[in-house]
Parts: sequence; C-alpha cells; structure tokens
Amino acid sequence: MGNDYGISLSTTTIYKILSEKYKLRSKWKKNQVRGPVPKAYRPRQVIQMDTVDFGEVFAFTGVDIFAKDVAVKLYPDLTSNSGARFLTHAMENRYKHSDLIQADGGPEFKDEFKKIVLNYADRFRVARPYKKNEQSYIESFNRSLRKECLGWGKYKPCDIPSMEQDLKEYLVYYHQRRPHMGIEMRTPNQILEEYQVSDI
Repeated sequence: MGNDYGISLSTTTIYKILSEKYKLRSKWKKNQVRGPVPKAYRPRQVIQMDTVDFGEVFAFTGVDIFAKDVAVKLYPDLTSNSGARFLTHAMENRYKHSDLIQADGGPEFKDEFKKIVLNYADRFRVARPYKKNEQSYIESFNRSLRKECLGWGKYKPCDIPSMEQDLKEYLVYYHQRRPHMGIEMRTPNQILEEYQVSDI
C-alpha cells in the first residue's frame, strides 16, 4: 500500500506504528520471563513432565530430578484432559506435592492441566522451547522408556492393557534394581529411603 504513495516502510516501522494503537501479543511468548532453570537438592523439589508419542498411544511421564523416580501413564490422546488425569495420578500415587512442576508448552499441559497444577505444586514453570537442557532429566528417562521397555513401535489404543503390564514390570525394575549413574549407581528407591520419603 505504501508504494501507491511512494512510501517504503520496514516491517519494524509497521509494528511500531501498530503498537501505538493496538496491544500486540506474540503467540509463542518468546520473551516471556521464566526464571532460572530449576535445580533440586532433595526429593520432591522439582518434577519434570513430558509425553512420548507411540502412534495412537501417548505415554505421559514424570520424573523427580533429584531422586530419579518416575511416574508413567498411557492415554489414547494428547489432550489437556489427559494431562490433568496424569497429573492427578502421578501426584496422588507417587509424588504427593512438589515445590515446582515443569513441563513443555504442549497442549496436554495447558487448559485442564493448568487449572489443577497448583493443587500439587507451589509453582508451575513452562520450559523454553528448543532448550532441551531444560527438560534433560525427563528426556533422558523417555529414551530409557523406549530402549528398555516399549521400543520404537506404533501402538493402538487396544494395545494399552498389554503395554501397561510391560510398563508395570519395568517400573518395579527401574525403581528397585536398576542403578543410575546420576545418583552414584544407586536406585531411586534407595535415595527415597535415605531421605525418608514414604508412600511410594
């Protein structure tokens, strides 16, 4: 339109003019203040959550980044309703409460999930996109889940019962017998016992 009048405007100038009249918001909230990457010095201080795509089945995963103990639940969709159901399952059956829960910006961790997340944590943090180190603990577990238990295959919802049986056996092994380099070759349950965390 500017060329009709012999005027040339840069994109920056156009946004500057528009911002004088309208409130412009970035869809991705690229510059949103998120605070430092959380660290943990005891169990239940920081829990990271994520999902693993197995075709038509999704594994919702959580890890206590200090004790390395995990929660996993399978759902046939990637919705915030399933995210909320996983959060309830993970917290009521394993973690109880955390200082901070962190997840990525996926749709499963919005809406219904965000409505209840502060029932189980003092703070909720969204990891920055494309910063894999911010979710490194849960990404590491997700790789182990594929390599040691569910593989790289594609599953259908009808496969969930057999997948859950394999998962149940794997989680017993993971928590009770599998040594972890990140906790000096001990098991997650040994760390929880040392810090007198019960109800696991």
